[in-house]
Amino acid sequence: MSESCDIFISGGGIAGLTAAATFGAMGLNVICVDPTPPIVERDTKGADLRTTAFLQPAKSLLSECGLWERLDAHAAPLQIMRIVDAGGALPTPRVVRDFNASDISDQPFGWNLPNWLLRREMMARLAELPNVDLRMGTGVAPRGLFTRMDSARVTLTDGAQIAAKLVLACDGRNSPVREAAGIPVSTTRYGQKALALAVTHDAPHDNVSTEVHRNGGPFTLVPLPDYQGKPSSALVWMERGPKAQELLNLPVAAFEAAMTDRSGGVYGPLKLASNRTIWPIISQSAARLNGERVALMAEAAHVVPPIGAQGLNMSLGDLTTLRDLIQTRPEGLGDTAMLSAYHKARHREIMIRVRGIDLLNRTSMLEPRPLRDLRAAGLSALYSLPPVRRTLMQMGLGVR
Repeated sequence: MSESCDIFISGGGIAGLTAAATFGAMGLNVICVDPTPPIVERDTKGADLRTTAFLQPAKSLLSECGLWERLDAHAAPLQIMRIVDAGGALPTPRVVRDFNASDISDQPFGWNLPNWLLRREMMARLAELPNVDLRMGTGVAPRGLFTRMDSARVTLTDGAQIAAKLVLACDGRNSPVREAAGIPVSTTRYGQKALALAVTHDAPHDNVSTEVHRNGGPFTLVPLPDYQGKPSSALVWMERGPKAQELLNLPVAAFEAAMTDRSGGVYGPLKLASNRTIWPIISQSAARLNGERVALMAEAAHVVPPIGAQGLNMSLGDLTTLRDLIQTRPEGLGDTAMLSAYHKARHREIMIRVRGIDLLNRTSMLEPRPLRDLRAAGLSALYSLPPVRRTLMQMGLGVR
């Protein structure tokens, strides 16, 4: 069976679903596929317990495509980004620095939501758009991409053939579409893994996202709405691989004690409030973001460690750029000029952010005491200069 659309999206994760909503709201005909049906319940085995912090620039994009009105009630605002260095002789905070959104804006830095809930609400929005065809449980067949100057043809695992003006690869770090397009990637492996889960605690988080540094990687608590009447946060705990695996397998009581110790006690005792999941940590960047009738976006284009809420917000930067190019010259959808302009507009900024986050992650892994002391001193020095502090916050939001 042969069909056609304006934009074919490979990948039904957060980025792919947001792209489908954005282009669907523009009136384009969109087909979006993903080989894995999403899990949209919090405590179901296999649920994605990571969270996504949408930074300020993302809110207008989500509003334009009708997503924000579905997400707003579930979102926890991020008013303060707190950096804690607990890398001294004792596992307690020795340097604490707050970056407050009120210094640069009348809005929070962003809003945090669980990934499983995002998928649920995004799919509900897409069901309202008659020009968006969402096919979960179906993917791109092996060797299923064929492109020409004027169009692309995609063969799906169910045998369907789709003709599209533009193929958008949102299909992850091991992107089949990127591979089929012959676009190479550069990958850095840190020997780290990240535990992702939800916790409750006695002390309120007061809309503060707290990143605790010792060694092995950051330990980040991001605000969530209360859970079962108690303050709740999402936890991303990065450690070297064997240590992370050991933590994953600890009995609950021992894991809770390890969490509380690693946090430096910033919120008091931490209690496990979800299943535990684990993810490998890498940095990765594609050599280019464009091929013939193909654009790379999100983790198909770039992967960074989960520091500073940069991952998905870089992806939304990709989406915003491509949207603007399509709005400016809709008749050129997917042509060489448009996709070359997309690559040129995004690739340099992506490389700067990938390298910057790589440096931050390597700094957070430091084990020798003198280097940890130097890290703490550097944090204090940067914070003590108000113009530098404001610039760092603006760069984190992607507004400079």
